[in-house]
Amino acid sequence: MGMKTYRVAIIGCGRPAGSDDRTGAARGYAHWKGYAATGRCALVGLADIREENAQAFAAENGDPAAPPRIFTDYRAMLREVRPDIVSVCTWPALHAEMVIAAAESGARGIHCEKPMAPTWGEARQMAEAARRHSCALIFSHQRRFEPSFRAARRLVREGAIGTLRNLEASCANLFDWGTHWFDMMNFYNDDTDVRWVMGQIDLRAGRRIFGALVEDQGLSYYRYANGVTGLLTTGADGNLGVQNRLIGSDGIIELGVATREGTRVPLRIRGAGDADWRVPDLAADRPQAPGGTMGALSADLLRFLDDEGSPEPELGLSRALRATELIFATYESARRRARVDLPLQIEDSPLVQLAEAGAIGTPA
Repeated sequence: MGMKTYRVAIIGCGRPAGSDDRTGAARGYAHWKGYAATGRCALVGLADIREENAQAFAAENGDPAAPPRIFTDYRAMLREVRPDIVSVCTWPALHAEMVIAAAESGARGIHCEKPMAPTWGEARQMAEAARRHSCALIFSHQRRFEPSFRAARRLVREGAIGTLRNLEASCANLFDWGTHWFDMMNFYNDDTDVRWVMGQIDLRAGRRIFGALVEDQGLSYYRYANGVTGLLTTGADGNLGVQNRLIGSDGIIELGVATREGTRVPLRIRGAGDADWRVPDLAADRPQAPGGTMGALSADLLRFLDDEGSPEPELGLSRALRATELIFATYESARRRARVDLPLQIEDSPLVQLAEAGAIGTPA
């Protein structure tokens, strides 16, 4: 008996590459390439508020012998097509309602873009809906499948830098990009629970990314249950010169190291016995599944759907919640001006509330 073929629908196609007004990243294209690489998925439905976006997507990716049905109402698509897997590739403010609707429609798997949602309450509602309907919900923290990050975790596990002590990262903001780095620091530390978070944020320009408010500069410091500490700095003035840094008792690993030429070294290590930095071979850490990172995460989702008694998908719900909780706990620490012990017990976005009250970011 052959392996099951899964019926896939995508919400939010986005404009195709080369469009004059390509708002957003059109992540649906990347999602489908991952599904297609498994050889076990059929594209059966597309929903976009602009029908021409879905038509262009179907022309590029659909099967002429069995073209996907096209909708401008995603709820109608879920009701009429009844897909096995749904990708949600819209802006964060729409994620909760769409994920919940997909779970309620009977979808067995949902792949949603990151960040999870603009409030902690909405993120928890999505989780509750997925659990209630026994739906596998994953989020696009795809760096867990990229070679340099996998190599870093492997080297830590092998003891190449001794006992892991501290994790550091820097990026543009805590929400849109920070969700990746929080997730990666959790990844390096084997997804150990976080005990507490202390944070501060500055909001002056009022920037928005995909409709979501983000800080201009931020700082998140937190401690895991095993004693490892994490530090994420954001904004132009918070750049550490590396994307991620792992500090152990006997050495250091750095990822995304900025060079004078404007490029980045994917990974370097200076461990016990190393006289200088060395760049390890990443060949063993490349995904084995076809289709690169997106193919690997899609294959991992199908693995779970084939056998729901198997371990949670690598990009599964519990891991996405850990990263998301760190975002909102940092905001809450800034609101309280105090340490926040986890689990986090709020529903809103403290960043938004502080901004509306004019409580942060007032220049001296």
